[in-house]
Amino acid sequence: MKLLLVYPKYPTTFWSFKYALKFISKKASLPPLGLLTVAAMLPAEWEQRLVDLNVKHLTDADLRWADYVLVSAMSIQKESALSVIARCKALGVRVIAGGPLFTANPEDFDGVDHLVLNEAEITLPLFLEDLGNDKAKRIYTSPQWANLAATPAPRVDLLNMRKYASMNIQYSRGCPFDCDFCNITVLYGRVPRTKSADQVIAELNALYARGWRRGVFIVDDNFIGNKGKLKKEVLPALIGWMEERKHPFTLYTEVSINLADDEELMRLMVKAGFDQVFVGIESPNDESLAECSKLQNRNRDLIASVRKIQKAGLEVQAGFIVGFDKDPASIFERLIGFIQESGIVTAMVGLLNAPHGTKLYSRMKQEGRLTRAATGDNTDFSINFVPKMSSEALLNGYRSILNTIYSPKHYYARVKKFLKEYRPATKARSFRPQFSYIMAGFKSVVRLGIIGRERYYYWKLFFWSLFRKPRLFPLAITLSIYGFHFRKVFASHEKTLRAAALR
Repeated sequence: MKLLLVYPKYPTTFWSFKYALKFISKKASLPPLGLLTVAAMLPAEWEQRLVDLNVKHLTDADLRWADYVLVSAMSIQKESALSVIARCKALGVRVIAGGPLFTANPEDFDGVDHLVLNEAEITLPLFLEDLGNDKAKRIYTSPQWANLAATPAPRVDLLNMRKYASMNIQYSRGCPFDCDFCNITVLYGRVPRTKSADQVIAELNALYARGWRRGVFIVDDNFIGNKGKLKKEVLPALIGWMEERKHPFTLYTEVSINLADDEELMRLMVKAGFDQVFVGIESPNDESLAECSKLQNRNRDLIASVRKIQKAGLEVQAGFIVGFDKDPASIFERLIGFIQESGIVTAMVGLLNAPHGTKLYSRMKQEGRLTRAATGDNTDFSINFVPKMSSEALLNGYRSILNTIYSPKHYYARVKKFLKEYRPATKARSFRPQFSYIMAGFKSVVRLGIIGRERYYYWKLFFWSLFRKPRLFPLAITLSIYGFHFRKVFASHEKTLRAAALR
Protein backbone atom coordinates (compact mmCIF):
# COMPACT_ATOMS: atom_id res chain seq x y z
CA MET A 1 0.00 0.00 0.00
CA LYS A 2 1.30 3.44 -0.96
CA LEU A 3 -0.05 6.24 1.24
CA LEU A 4 0.54 9.93 0.65
CA LEU A 5 0.10 12.08 3.76
CA VAL A 6 -0.95 15.60 2.78
CA TYR A 7 -1.11 18.60 5.08
CA PRO A 8 -3.06 21.54 3.56
CA LYS A 9 -1.70 25.04 3.38
CA TYR A 10 -2.29 27.63 6.09
CA PRO A 11 -3.39 31.06 4.93
CA THR A 12 -1.37 34.03 6.13
CA THR A 13 -2.43 34.57 9.74
CA PHE A 14 -1.17 35.97 13.04
CA TRP A 15 0.35 32.60 14.02
CA SER A 16 1.67 31.63 10.59
CA PHE A 17 4.66 33.96 11.12
CA LYS A 18 4.97 34.01 7.33
CA TYR A 19 6.78 37.34 7.15
CA ALA A 20 9.00 36.58 10.15
CA LEU A 21 10.02 33.18 8.77
CA LYS A 22 11.57 34.84 5.74
CA PHE A 23 14.18 36.40 8.02
CA ILE A 24 15.43 32.93 9.05
CA SER A 25 14.86 31.26 5.66
CA LYS A 26 12.29 28.78 6.97
CA LYS A 27 9.10 27.69 5.24
CA ALA A 28 6.81 26.95 8.20
CA SER A 29 6.67 27.43 11.96
CA LEU A 30 5.76 23.85 12.87
CA PRO A 31 5.42 20.42 11.23
CA PRO A 32 2.07 18.54 11.01
CA LEU A 33 2.23 16.67 14.31
CA GLY A 34 -1.18 15.01 13.92
CA LEU A 35 -0.29 13.47 10.57
CA LEU A 36 3.09 12.29 11.86
CA THR A 37 1.37 10.63 14.81
CA VAL A 38 -1.18 8.93 12.57
CA ALA A 39 1.68 7.77 10.34
CA ALA A 40 3.09 5.88 13.33
CA MET A 41 -0.25 4.04 13.74
CA LEU A 42 -0.31 2.69 10.19
CA PRO A 43 0.91 -0.77 9.15
CA ALA A 44 4.71 -0.90 9.06
CA GLU A 45 4.71 -2.46 5.60
CA TRP A 46 2.90 0.50 4.04
CA GLU A 47 5.06 2.89 2.05
CA GLN A 48 4.49 6.44 3.24
CA ARG A 49 5.42 9.88 1.93
CA LEU A 50 4.60 13.29 3.42
CA VAL A 51 3.77 16.46 1.52
CA ASP A 52 3.29 19.50 3.75
CA LEU A 53 1.91 22.18 1.44
CA ASN A 54 3.36 24.81 3.74
CA VAL A 55 6.89 23.77 2.76
CA LYS A 56 6.57 22.18 -0.72
CA HIS A 57 4.26 21.88 -3.70
CA LEU A 58 1.94 18.95 -4.26
CA THR A 59 2.39 17.60 -7.79
CA ASP A 60 0.15 15.38 -9.86
CA ALA A 61 3.01 12.88 -9.84
CA ASP A 62 2.79 12.78 -6.03
CA LEU A 63 -0.92 12.01 -6.26
CA ARG A 64 -0.59 9.39 -9.02
CA TRP A 65 2.02 7.55 -6.94
CA ALA A 66 -0.44 7.01 -4.09
CA ASP A 67 -3.07 4.31 -3.61
CA TYR A 68 -4.65 6.57 -1.00
CA VAL A 69 -4.18 10.19 0.05
CA LEU A 70 -4.64 10.88 3.76
CA VAL A 71 -5.51 14.48 4.63
CA SER A 72 -5.63 16.01 8.11
CA ALA A 73 -6.36 19.66 8.78
CA MET A 74 -7.50 22.41 11.13
CA SER A 75 -10.54 24.54 10.35
CA ILE A 76 -8.43 27.41 9.04
CA GLN A 77 -7.05 25.09 6.33
CA LYS A 78 -10.46 24.29 4.83
CA GLU A 79 -9.97 26.06 1.50
CA SER A 80 -6.67 24.30 0.85
CA ALA A 81 -8.08 20.95 2.01
CA LEU A 82 -10.98 21.23 -0.44
CA SER A 83 -8.53 21.98 -3.23
CA VAL A 84 -6.47 18.89 -2.40
CA ILE A 85 -9.59 16.70 -2.32
CA ALA A 86 -10.75 18.06 -5.69
CA ARG A 87 -7.38 17.30 -7.26
CA CYS A 88 -7.50 13.76 -5.91
CA LYS A 89 -10.98 13.23 -7.33
CA ALA A 90 -9.90 14.56 -10.73
CA LEU A 91 -7.08 12.01 -10.83
CA GLY A 92 -9.13 9.16 -9.43
CA VAL A 93 -7.16 8.88 -6.18
CA ARG A 94 -9.09 7.79 -3.11
CA VAL A 95 -9.08 10.09 -0.09
CA ILE A 96 -9.01 9.38 3.65
CA ALA A 97 -9.53 12.38 5.94
CA GLY A 98 -9.50 13.11 9.66
CA GLY A 99 -8.57 15.72 12.20
CA PRO A 100 -10.40 18.70 13.74
CA LEU A 101 -11.66 20.19 10.44
CA PHE A 102 -13.38 16.99 9.30
CA THR A 103 -14.54 15.94 12.76
CA ALA A 104 -16.32 19.28 13.29
CA ASN A 105 -18.02 19.43 9.88
CA PRO A 106 -18.02 16.03 8.12
CA GLU A 107 -21.04 17.01 6.03
CA ASP A 108 -18.94 19.57 4.13
CA PHE A 109 -16.71 16.98 2.48
CA ASP A 110 -18.64 14.87 -0.03
CA GLY A 111 -15.45 14.23 -1.99
CA VAL A 112 -13.82 12.25 0.81
CA ASP A 113 -14.06 8.47 0.46
CA HIS A 114 -13.39 7.61 4.11
CA LEU A 115 -13.83 9.98 7.07
CA VAL A 116 -11.88 8.70 10.09
CA LEU A 117 -13.06 11.13 12.74
CA ASN A 118 -12.51 11.94 16.42
CA GLU A 119 -9.36 10.48 17.95
CA ALA A 120 -7.34 8.26 15.61
CA GLU A 121 -6.20 5.94 18.39
CA ILE A 122 -9.80 4.67 18.51
CA THR A 123 -11.23 5.05 15.00
CA LEU A 124 -8.19 4.36 12.81
CA PRO A 125 -7.78 0.69 13.88
CA LEU A 126 -11.46 0.09 13.05
CA PHE A 127 -10.98 1.56 9.59
CA LEU A 128 -7.76 -0.37 8.95
CA GLU A 129 -9.41 -3.66 9.92
CA ASP A 130 -12.32 -3.03 7.57
CA LEU A 131 -10.00 -1.87 4.81
CA GLY A 132 -8.03 -5.09 5.09
CA ASN A 133 -11.27 -7.04 4.71
CA ASP A 134 -12.43 -4.94 1.70
CA LYS A 135 -15.43 -3.58 3.58
CA ALA A 136 -14.33 -0.11 4.63
CA LYS A 137 -17.19 2.23 5.52
CA ARG A 138 -17.33 5.91 4.69
CA ILE A 139 -17.51 7.28 8.24
CA TYR A 140 -15.81 6.14 11.43
CA THR A 141 -16.59 7.99 14.63
CA SER A 142 -16.52 7.37 18.37
CA PRO A 143 -17.64 9.20 21.53
CA GLN A 144 -14.80 7.62 23.53
CA TRP A 145 -11.61 9.35 24.59
CA ALA A 146 -8.26 7.75 23.76
CA ASN A 147 -5.78 6.53 26.35
CA LEU A 148 -2.64 8.51 25.47
CA ALA A 149 -0.45 5.86 27.06
CA ALA A 150 -1.06 3.91 23.85
CA THR A 151 -0.26 6.80 21.51
CA PRO A 152 2.92 6.12 19.52
CA ALA A 153 5.71 8.63 19.00
CA PRO A 154 5.28 10.65 15.78
CA ARG A 155 7.18 9.66 12.64
CA VAL A 156 9.66 12.54 12.62
CA ASP A 157 11.76 10.58 10.13
CA LEU A 158 9.26 11.66 7.44
CA LEU A 159 10.22 15.32 7.94
CA ASN A 160 12.72 17.62 6.33
CA MET A 161 13.49 19.41 9.60
CA ARG A 162 15.47 22.16 7.91
CA LYS A 163 12.24 23.64 6.55
CA TYR A 164 10.77 24.36 10.00
CA ALA A 165 11.46 27.00 12.64
CA SER A 166 10.44 24.72 15.52
CA MET A 167 9.51 21.13 16.29
CA ASN A 168 6.50 19.99 18.36
CA ILE A 169 5.30 17.21 20.62
CA GLN A 170 2.10 16.57 22.57
CA TYR A 171 1.87 15.71 26.27
CA SER A 172 -1.85 16.03 27.01
CA ARG A 173 -5.31 16.50 25.53
CA GLY A 174 -8.32 18.13 27.12
CA CYS A 175 -8.82 21.13 29.38
CA PRO A 176 -10.46 21.31 32.83
CA PHE A 177 -12.07 24.65 31.99
CA ASP A 178 -15.13 25.20 29.80
CA CYS A 179 -14.98 28.55 27.97
CA ASP A 180 -18.10 28.78 25.83
CA PHE A 181 -16.33 29.93 22.62
CA CYS A 182 -13.69 27.18 22.70
CA ASN A 183 -14.08 23.84 20.93
CA ILE A 184 -11.23 22.08 22.74
CA THR A 185 -13.53 20.42 25.27
CA VAL A 186 -15.81 19.38 22.40
CA LEU A 187 -12.92 17.69 20.61
CA TYR A 188 -10.93 16.39 23.58
CA GLY A 189 -13.02 16.60 26.76
CA ARG A 190 -12.64 18.33 30.12
CA VAL A 191 -10.56 15.70 31.87
CA PRO A 192 -6.92 16.16 30.86
CA ARG A 193 -5.43 12.93 29.52
CA THR A 194 -1.66 12.70 29.57
CA LYS A 195 1.26 10.72 28.28
CA SER A 196 3.82 9.29 30.66
CA ALA A 197 7.13 10.96 31.40
CA ASP A 198 8.83 8.12 29.51
CA GLN A 199 6.77 8.87 26.40
CA VAL A 200 7.66 12.55 26.52
CA ILE A 201 11.36 11.78 26.94
CA ALA A 202 11.24 9.27 24.09
CA GLU A 203 9.81 11.89 21.74
CA LEU A 204 12.45 14.42 22.76
CA ASN A 205 15.12 11.76 22.26
CA ALA A 206 13.89 11.20 18.71
CA LEU A 207 14.28 14.90 17.91
CA TYR A 208 17.65 15.06 19.62
CA ALA A 209 18.92 12.01 17.72
CA ARG A 210 18.06 13.67 14.42
CA GLY A 211 20.18 16.69 15.33
CA TRP A 212 17.48 19.13 16.41
CA ARG A 213 18.82 21.83 18.75
CA ARG A 214 16.23 24.60 18.76
CA GLY A 215 12.73 25.26 20.07
CA VAL A 216 10.13 22.59 20.81
CA PHE A 217 6.47 23.54 21.16
CA ILE A 218 4.39 21.34 23.46
CA VAL A 219 1.08 21.72 21.65
CA ASP A 220 -1.28 21.05 24.59
CA ASP A 221 -4.18 23.45 24.89
CA ASN A 222 -3.53 23.59 28.63
CA PHE A 223 -0.22 22.06 29.63
CA ILE A 224 -0.95 22.54 33.34
CA GLY A 225 -4.35 20.81 33.33
CA ASN A 226 -2.91 18.10 35.60
CA LYS A 227 -0.50 19.98 37.86
CA GLY A 228 0.15 17.06 40.20
CA LYS A 229 1.55 14.76 37.54
CA LEU A 230 3.62 17.56 36.07
CA LYS A 231 5.29 18.40 39.37
CA LYS A 232 5.83 14.84 40.54
CA GLU A 233 6.76 13.02 37.34
CA VAL A 234 7.04 14.88 34.06
CA LEU A 235 8.94 18.04 34.93
CA PRO A 236 11.53 16.27 37.13
CA ALA A 237 12.16 13.84 34.25
CA LEU A 238 12.46 16.75 31.81
CA ILE A 239 14.86 18.59 34.11
CA GLY A 240 17.11 15.55 34.39
CA TRP A 241 17.07 14.94 30.64
CA MET A 242 17.83 18.58 29.84
CA GLU A 243 20.66 18.86 32.34
CA GLU A 244 22.26 15.64 31.11
CA ARG A 245 22.31 17.01 27.55
CA LYS A 246 23.17 20.60 28.52
CA HIS A 247 19.79 22.04 27.57
CA PRO A 248 19.57 21.35 23.81
CA PHE A 249 16.02 22.76 23.47
CA THR A 250 13.96 25.67 24.65
CA LEU A 251 10.34 24.72 25.35
CA TYR A 252 7.10 26.66 25.06
CA THR A 253 3.46 25.79 25.51
CA GLU A 254 -0.07 27.01 26.32
CA VAL A 255 -1.32 27.41 29.90
CA SER A 256 -4.14 28.98 31.86
CA ILE A 257 -3.57 32.12 33.93
CA ASN A 258 -3.70 30.18 37.20
CA LEU A 259 -0.09 29.19 36.53
CA ALA A 260 0.68 32.47 38.32
CA ASP A 261 -0.72 30.98 41.54
CA ASP A 262 1.82 28.13 41.65
CA GLU A 263 5.38 29.31 42.22
CA GLU A 264 6.72 25.77 42.45
CA LEU A 265 5.26 24.87 39.08
CA MET A 266 6.71 27.99 37.44
CA ARG A 267 10.11 27.28 38.95
CA LEU A 268 10.09 23.69 37.69
CA MET A 269 8.96 24.73 34.20
CA VAL A 270 11.75 27.28 33.90
CA LYS A 271 14.29 24.77 35.19
CA ALA A 272 13.05 22.27 32.60
CA GLY A 273 13.72 24.73 29.79
CA PHE A 274 10.44 26.57 29.25
CA ASP A 275 10.84 30.22 28.37
CA GLN A 276 7.47 31.12 26.77
CA VAL A 277 3.82 30.43 27.56
CA PHE A 278 0.67 31.44 25.73
CA VAL A 279 -2.22 32.46 27.98
CA GLY A 280 -5.83 33.09 26.99
CA ILE A 281 -6.61 36.34 28.81
CA GLU A 282 -9.48 37.34 26.49
CA SER A 283 -10.73 40.50 28.21
CA PRO A 284 -10.05 42.97 31.03
CA ASN A 285 -13.84 43.28 31.45
CA ASP A 286 -15.03 40.95 34.21
CA GLU A 287 -18.61 40.82 32.90
CA SER A 288 -17.34 39.57 29.53
CA LEU A 289 -15.31 36.87 31.28
CA ALA A 290 -18.41 35.79 33.20
CA GLU A 291 -20.42 35.73 29.96
CA CYS A 292 -18.02 33.27 28.30
CA SER A 293 -17.44 31.20 31.48
CA LYS A 294 -13.76 32.14 31.64
CA LEU A 295 -13.98 31.62 35.38
CA GLN A 296 -10.27 31.07 35.97
CA ASN A 297 -9.60 34.66 34.85
CA ARG A 298 -12.22 36.33 37.02
CA ASN A 299 -11.69 38.13 40.32
CA ARG A 300 -7.96 38.47 39.91
CA ASP A 301 -5.48 41.19 39.03
CA LEU A 302 -4.65 39.94 35.53
CA ILE A 303 -1.74 42.32 35.01
CA ALA A 304 -0.18 41.29 38.32
CA SER A 305 -0.55 37.64 37.28
CA VAL A 306 1.17 38.31 33.96
CA ARG A 307 4.04 40.12 35.66
CA LYS A 308 4.47 37.30 38.15
CA ILE A 309 4.80 34.76 35.34
CA GLN A 310 7.24 36.95 33.40
CA LYS A 311 9.37 37.64 36.44
CA ALA A 312 9.55 33.89 37.00
CA GLY A 313 11.32 33.62 33.63
CA LEU A 314 8.44 32.89 31.25
CA GLU A 315 7.57 35.30 28.47
CA VAL A 316 3.80 35.65 28.32
CA GLN A 317 2.14 35.66 24.92
CA ALA A 318 -1.59 36.16 25.10
CA GLY A 319 -4.89 36.02 23.29
CA PHE A 320 -7.59 38.68 23.59
CA ILE A 321 -11.13 38.86 22.21
CA VAL A 322 -13.59 41.66 21.51
CA GLY A 323 -17.21 41.20 20.49
CA PHE A 324 -18.73 39.78 23.67
CA ASP A 325 -22.32 40.81 24.37
CA LYS A 326 -21.18 42.37 27.65
CA ASP A 327 -18.37 44.41 26.11
CA PRO A 328 -18.95 48.12 26.87
CA ALA A 329 -18.20 50.86 24.36
CA SER A 330 -15.00 51.57 26.32
CA ILE A 331 -13.60 48.04 25.78
CA PHE A 332 -11.29 49.06 22.96
CA GLU A 333 -9.45 51.74 24.93
CA ARG A 334 -9.40 49.52 28.02
CA LEU A 335 -7.84 46.67 26.07
CA ILE A 336 -5.20 48.92 24.53
CA GLY A 337 -4.32 50.18 28.00
CA PHE A 338 -4.19 46.67 29.41
CA ILE A 339 -1.89 45.36 26.70
CA GLN A 340 0.49 48.30 26.95
CA GLU A 341 0.64 48.22 30.74
CA SER A 342 1.13 44.46 30.90
CA GLY A 343 4.10 44.46 28.53
CA ILE A 344 2.66 41.53 26.57
CA VAL A 345 4.49 41.89 23.27
CA THR A 346 2.85 39.07 21.32
CA ALA A 347 -0.77 40.03 21.87
CA MET A 348 -3.21 38.33 19.50
CA VAL A 349 -6.44 40.33 19.49
CA GLY A 350 -9.31 38.72 17.61
CA LEU A 351 -13.00 39.12 17.03
CA LEU A 352 -15.26 36.69 18.85
CA ASN A 353 -16.48 33.83 16.65
CA ALA A 354 -18.64 30.81 17.40
CA PRO A 355 -16.99 27.57 16.21
CA HIS A 356 -19.29 24.67 15.39
CA GLY A 357 -20.12 22.51 18.40
CA THR A 358 -19.36 25.09 21.08
CA LYS A 359 -21.80 26.39 23.67
CA LEU A 360 -21.53 29.81 22.06
CA TYR A 361 -22.52 28.30 18.70
CA SER A 362 -25.57 26.66 20.29
CA ARG A 363 -26.61 29.92 21.96
CA MET A 364 -26.18 31.97 18.81
CA LYS A 365 -28.14 29.40 16.81
CA GLN A 366 -30.95 29.36 19.38
CA GLU A 367 -31.11 33.15 19.35
CA GLY A 368 -31.13 33.23 15.54
CA ARG A 369 -27.89 35.21 15.39
CA LEU A 370 -25.65 32.83 13.41
CA THR A 371 -24.76 34.10 9.95
CA ARG A 372 -22.19 31.62 8.60
CA ALA A 373 -19.50 29.13 9.60
CA ALA A 374 -16.45 30.44 11.42
CA THR A 375 -13.32 30.73 9.28
CA GLY A 376 -10.97 29.54 12.00
CA ASP A 377 -9.07 32.84 11.86
CA ASN A 378 -10.44 35.32 14.39
CA THR A 379 -8.07 38.07 13.22
CA ASP A 380 -9.44 38.35 9.67
CA PHE A 381 -12.08 41.02 10.46
CA SER A 382 -14.92 38.49 10.20
CA ILE A 383 -17.49 37.41 12.76
CA ASN A 384 -20.01 34.61 12.18
CA PHE A 385 -22.91 35.93 14.24
CA VAL A 386 -24.76 39.20 14.75
CA PRO A 387 -23.07 41.03 17.67
CA LYS A 388 -24.94 43.09 20.25
CA MET A 389 -22.69 46.06 19.54
CA SER A 390 -23.22 47.48 16.04
CA SER A 391 -20.97 45.78 13.48
CA GLU A 392 -19.60 49.15 12.41
CA ALA A 393 -18.65 50.13 15.97
CA LEU A 394 -17.13 46.72 16.62
CA LEU A 395 -15.01 46.70 13.46
CA ASN A 396 -13.90 50.29 13.93
CA GLY A 397 -12.98 49.61 17.56
CA TYR A 398 -11.14 46.43 16.60
CA ARG A 399 -9.26 48.31 13.91
CA SER A 400 -8.28 51.00 16.43
CA ILE A 401 -6.80 48.36 18.76
CA LEU A 402 -4.66 46.84 16.03
CA ASN A 403 -3.56 50.17 14.59
CA THR A 404 -2.45 51.23 18.06
CA ILE A 405 -0.81 48.19 19.65
CA TYR A 406 1.14 47.25 16.51
CA SER A 407 2.12 50.76 15.53
CA PRO A 408 5.92 51.03 15.87
CA LYS A 409 5.64 53.54 18.71
CA HIS A 410 3.42 51.39 20.92
CA TYR A 411 4.87 48.05 19.89
CA TYR A 412 8.49 48.95 20.61
CA ALA A 413 7.50 50.61 23.88
CA ARG A 414 5.92 47.30 24.87
CA VAL A 415 9.02 45.35 23.91
CA LYS A 416 11.17 47.61 26.07
CA LYS A 417 8.77 47.37 29.00
CA PHE A 418 8.78 43.58 28.76
CA LEU A 419 12.58 43.32 28.55
CA LYS A 420 12.92 45.53 31.63
CA GLU A 421 10.69 43.23 33.71
CA TYR A 422 11.59 39.83 32.23
CA ARG A 423 13.78 37.58 34.38
CA PRO A 424 15.05 34.74 32.17
CA ALA A 425 16.59 31.58 33.55
CA THR A 426 20.19 31.98 34.64
CA LYS A 427 21.27 28.55 33.39
CA ALA A 428 23.20 28.78 30.14
CA ARG A 429 21.89 26.84 27.18
CA SER A 430 24.06 24.71 24.94
CA PHE A 431 22.90 26.46 21.78
CA ARG A 432 25.44 27.51 19.21
CA PRO A 433 24.74 30.52 17.02
CA GLN A 434 23.15 29.30 13.81
CA PHE A 435 23.84 30.87 10.46
CA SER A 436 20.15 31.45 9.68
CA TYR A 437 19.67 33.40 12.91
CA ILE A 438 22.82 35.45 12.38
CA MET A 439 21.55 36.30 8.90
CA ALA A 440 18.16 37.21 10.38
CA GLY A 441 19.90 39.85 12.46
CA PHE A 442 21.53 41.35 9.38
CA LYS A 443 18.25 41.23 7.46
CA SER A 444 16.50 43.03 10.30
CA VAL A 445 19.05 45.83 10.12
CA VAL A 446 18.28 46.32 6.43
CA ARG A 447 14.52 45.69 6.43
CA LEU A 448 13.63 47.30 9.74
CA GLY A 449 16.55 49.62 10.48
CA ILE A 450 17.04 51.12 7.03
CA ILE A 451 13.97 50.54 4.86
CA GLY A 452 11.24 50.20 7.47
CA ARG A 453 9.08 53.02 8.74
CA GLU A 454 9.87 51.78 12.25
CA ARG A 455 13.61 52.44 11.87
CA TYR A 456 13.75 55.15 14.54
CA TYR A 457 12.21 52.82 17.15
CA TYR A 458 14.23 49.85 15.91
CA TRP A 459 17.55 51.60 16.46
CA LYS A 460 16.51 52.92 19.87
CA LEU A 461 15.70 49.37 20.98
CA PHE A 462 18.78 47.98 19.22
CA PHE A 463 21.25 50.11 21.17
CA TRP A 464 19.28 50.11 24.43
CA SER A 465 19.15 46.32 24.55
CA LEU A 466 22.72 45.92 23.29
CA PHE A 467 24.17 48.02 26.12
CA ARG A 468 21.56 47.73 28.89
CA LYS A 469 20.29 44.16 28.36
CA PRO A 470 22.98 42.44 26.25
CA ARG A 471 21.83 38.98 27.24
CA LEU A 472 18.37 39.77 25.87
CA PHE A 473 19.65 41.45 22.70
CA PRO A 474 18.81 38.46 20.42
CA LEU A 475 15.29 38.37 21.91
CA ALA A 476 14.89 42.10 21.26
CA ILE A 477 15.74 41.59 17.58
CA THR A 478 13.42 38.58 17.38
CA LEU A 479 10.52 40.58 18.81
CA SER A 480 11.25 43.41 16.39
CA ILE A 481 10.88 40.92 13.52
CA TYR A 482 7.64 39.61 15.02
CA GLY A 483 6.25 43.14 15.03
CA PHE A 484 7.02 43.47 11.34
CA HIS A 485 5.06 40.25 10.69
CA PHE A 486 2.06 41.36 12.74
CA ARG A 487 1.84 44.70 10.93
CA LYS A 488 2.03 42.99 7.54
CA VAL A 489 -0.69 40.48 8.47
CA PHE A 490 -3.17 43.09 9.62
CA ALA A 491 -2.38 45.36 6.67
CA SER A 492 -3.15 42.42 4.39
CA HIS A 493 -6.47 41.78 6.17
CA GLU A 494 -7.36 45.47 5.85
CA LYS A 495 -6.61 45.37 2.12
CA THR A 496 -8.80 42.30 1.67
CA LEU A 497 -11.62 43.93 3.64
CA ARG A 498 -11.50 47.09 1.54
CA ALA A 499 -11.48 45.08 -1.68
CA ALA A 500 -14.52 43.11 -0.50
CA ALA A 501 -16.36 46.34 0.34
CA LEU A 502 -15.82 47.62 -3.19
CA ARG A 503 -17.28 44.51 -4.84
